[in-house]
Amino acid sequence: MASDDDYYDEDEGEEELVVDEDDLGLLEDEEAAPLPELRADHWAITRKSLSAAQQQDISMVMNLVSLEPHNARALLMHHRWKMERITDFLERRGREGLFREAGIVVPPEENSSMLPFRTAVDKPSHKRPRIATCNVCFEDVSRLSDVSTMDCGHCFCNDCWTEHFLASLDNGKKHIHCMELKCPAICDDATVRRLLGRKYPAAAKRFDGFVLESYLENNASVKWCPSAPHCGRAIRVDAGERYCEVECPCGVSFCFNCAAPAHSPVPCTMWDQWDAKFRGESENLKWIAVHTKSCPSCHKPIEKNGGCNHVRCPCGQHLCYACGGKLDSSHNCNRYDDKRAASHDAIRRQMLRYTHYCDRFNVHTTSRKAEQSTLWPAVQKRIVRLESANSIRPLIRQSSWLAQAHGSLLASRLVLSRSYAFAYYMFGDEVRTYPSDRANLAMAKELFENQQEQLERNAERLSKVLAAEAAPKLVEEEVVRTMQKTVNLSKIVDTHCREMYTCIQDELLPLLMESMSIAPYRPDGPDKAKEMDLA
Repeated sequence: MASDDDYYDEDEGEEELVVDEDDLGLLEDEEAAPLPELRADHWAITRKSLSAAQQQDISMVMNLVSLEPHNARALLMHHRWKMERITDFLERRGREGLFREAGIVVPPEENSSMLPFRTAVDKPSHKRPRIATCNVCFEDVSRLSDVSTMDCGHCFCNDCWTEHFLASLDNGKKHIHCMELKCPAICDDATVRRLLGRKYPAAAKRFDGFVLESYLENNASVKWCPSAPHCGRAIRVDAGERYCEVECPCGVSFCFNCAAPAHSPVPCTMWDQWDAKFRGESENLKWIAVHTKSCPSCHKPIEKNGGCNHVRCPCGQHLCYACGGKLDSSHNCNRYDDKRAASHDAIRRQMLRYTHYCDRFNVHTTSRKAEQSTLWPAVQKRIVRLESANSIRPLIRQSSWLAQAHGSLLASRLVLSRSYAFAYYMFGDEVRTYPSDRANLAMAKELFENQQEQLERNAERLSKVLAAEAAPKLVEEEVVRTMQKTVNLSKIVDTHCREMYTCIQDELLPLLMESMSIAPYRPDGPDKAKEMDLA
């Protein structure tokens, strides 16, 4: 592997530099510049625009397969609001197969043959004319306006429908189905609102809220922003963008998959374990290891509260607190036990290993904070000074390279700190990989650590270059030299960050028995969600 010293050596002597505008091709070369990344659009939806955003998706399905709104919503909920899944099912199974798989019942051409009513209009009568009898309450219904029919053709009186709707809501059902036994048809939303609104207005409002919340609860592409206090926005990402990091307009950045603060390139499962351990679990484990003994029977930790070393565990087991062994007639713990010493050495090794990764995680986290709070103001002063240097040509006074280099440095610190959290779990004894991939894991580990080392070294170089004080008098040749060094280092750092992400995603994670993935590398931070206002 070629070293970065082949590209940059801070101790290397430099030749006399003749400055010409063409010499600045490092910044202008279109062939060397990376192609712009195609990023999916992410949207921030307020509570006011939530209903309109939901209606957008429902309208697409209604137009695609000619469904009423309530059935279109049910179809979307069944497929977790993933439009691509619906189109895939439609292509493979057709319209009828799509409906059947989701339990959607569409209105038949003639509903009259399915009416569960007993009609009596054959003979004239002096009594009040009877149109039908409801098969639920067995009451006679004299007006058609007092009955309602669903898509399946089943018809009952409005009073029975109303109580059925209320009971379904109270039971927290996602869909309100027809009252007919074993009928899978979903009741029309408009009918539910109309009948509930007459007798139970509060329940009708609750139903509207329930319909709206279903867009979030069952939608794999929409999640509430995890800000606290809550900013009132939901974030919607494009289909297939589950593993991504998003920044809400309120300023909170988070992993869309697990809603935790942004943590790539660490997979969600590993980050959850690291975060819990980093926040205090490790200290608890150390305390338990020093101040307790494990019961040899139930293996729970026991803390001694007296002077006697003869201890009884709540499970009933008697043990010697001096050695942690069972108390019996042959017990003797005054002799040195190689096996027990080996177990204590293992605990010590585990703690030293965690300390190694934790210390380096903290070092880069602390460096990033300092480079944000202290180095950035100094860089800003250099930018102002350079842009106001009238003795230097305008093209060279352009100072965006300084801000870009500082951004690359901050991004590299995040990658470095999190890379140690990833390495702690990826290369630990508890990692579960396929036995045939053990050799591949060793090779991928070597590649990862080499990239980590290269990134670490060049991040320190870039930090040093940005922190260096400019000469009292700005000279054009010196400015160009500094610019070239800074831009080169910035590109090297960015390249190593991308390589580490590729190594993790393509070389290391596929070796795990548990499927994991990470969000893509974003040198300028998580993707920004745009405000959506459809109200």
